[in-house]
Amino acid sequence: MGLKDLRVAKNLTQQQLAERAEISRQRLSEYERDIRPPSNMTLAQAVRIADVLKVRDLRKLLEP
Repeated sequence: MGLKDLRVAKNLTQQQLAERAEISRQRLSEYERDIRPPSNMTLAQAVRIADVLKVRDLRKLLEP
């Protein structure tokens, strides 16, 4: 389950997740579409996104 699937499962829009995780919606979109690989996100970004999505294992954010 990748980043987009996790976001959709929590019924969040890209804008809602981006605001709560304090990143731009464009950057989040790039991670979801693999234009910018999720492995390139900073640890701080990954932690904030995981916190919003209630994900304990940060590796879940990296899954396709």
